[in-house]
Amino acid sequence: MREVEAYRRFKHPNIIRILDSAVVDDRDGEGKIVYLFLPYYRRGNLQDIINANSIHNSHLSEHDILTYFLGTCKGLSAMHNFRMVVPKASKHQNRPSNGAGPRPPSRQENHAEDDDEHEQSSMLPHPEGDSEGGFSYHGRSSRGAPLATRPPRAERGVEVVFDGDEELDTLQQAAPGESSGNTELVPYAHRDIKPGNVMLSDDGTPILMDFGSTIKARIHIENRNQALMQQDLAAEQSTMPYRAPELFDVKTGTTIDEKVDIWSMGCLLFALAYSHSPFETTQTTEQGGSLAMAIMNAQYKYPRESPYSESFKAMIDSCLKVNAGDRPTIDELIHTTETMLQSLN
Repeated sequence: MREVEAYRRFKHPNIIRILDSAVVDDRDGEGKIVYLFLPYYRRGNLQDIINANSIHNSHLSEHDILTYFLGTCKGLSAMHNFRMVVPKASKHQNRPSNGAGPRPPSRQENHAEDDDEHEQSSMLPHPEGDSEGGFSYHGRSSRGAPLATRPPRAERGVEVVFDGDEELDTLQQAAPGESSGNTELVPYAHRDIKPGNVMLSDDGTPILMDFGSTIKARIHIENRNQALMQQDLAAEQSTMPYRAPELFDVKTGTTIDEKVDIWSMGCLLFALAYSHSPFETTQTTEQGGSLAMAIMNAQYKYPRESPYSESFKAMIDSCLKVNAGDRPTIDELIHTTETMLQSLN
């Protein structure tokens, strides 16, 4: 259910949004099935572009690559810089005077509280009234069209997807302009950034998707058991050629953070330019070389004939640092990309 919660949590033009969902009993009695209703992107994803370039022996322009990369970075920034509203103390609690209890709320306070609750709830999809027992956005899109059409009522075996989501009950996403004093920075890491997880909308906007591996970014490793657990989790959920080196051999006493995604972004940028990840070479894929060792030592090379600028390759190099602390933040990466795009215009 973590993936469904992540779809609910992050709202950004460069992040895919869930339109509806439902949980139904498996007909064979082997558990439950989760159905997600997501937008359809007929232009496919960035991996489709890479595949087409490989077939036709062509390549993207540096401007086009940076445009796709910038949109993906902005979607990722919404995760790395995610802020949640810290629950406020009840508005009905007042300081007692001379042993007297708190005064009852006034009509004005009740009205203001209702407005606050409505404003917060409108930021997220709601399960109420969903005939499929799932989860739908209420309200309308920016173009005035309904965001989802509810399917017919299911007869049996349907549950609300987000029932019991304690984290989202206690914390809500900060609205634009929300006072920093009432919010808390809670970075999330995607942990599976790759071309196949970046869709393209009809106008070419990159849309980050697939949050099955998403977790809170900053994890301190206190013992060997935790280290092995993180290694196993990464091996299961993070695509190997795009996986950060610190996830191959997790060290006790270290902290894994959102910089794992920066490494993956460097791999994605390389793949858009050269049609393969930096570590999927002939040596590692056909001659018995170790892909893991190549990644852990950041062993990669650029083709001799490259149509891309030195600053373009320097940005890739900045992301592919073995030491996570040497990699740029997502905001620094956005700034660098915007500067490079301006120089190309």
